[in-house]
Amino acid sequence: MNKMLERALAAVKELPDAQQEAIAANILDDLEAERNWEERFAKSQDHLARLSKRAGEHIADDTTLPFDPSDRPKR
Repeated sequence: MNKMLERALAAVKELPDAQQEAIAANILDDLEAERNWEERFAKSQDHLARLSKRAGEHIADDTTLPFDPSDRPKR
């Protein structure tokens, strides 16, 4: 465990139980979200590679259009 995490956990130990529970729940939620994101990102690599290849083909074929932010739909 690194020094910053040790300091953070020492500070959390000084808090009331309810606050400790809330912080622990937030940490666990963040860790789960990070794991889920990494899994989804890893699974998306083939799809991203296909999209990239297709974009390159459009650029090579000169079938792309210039980006014009004024063409965006108004909200």
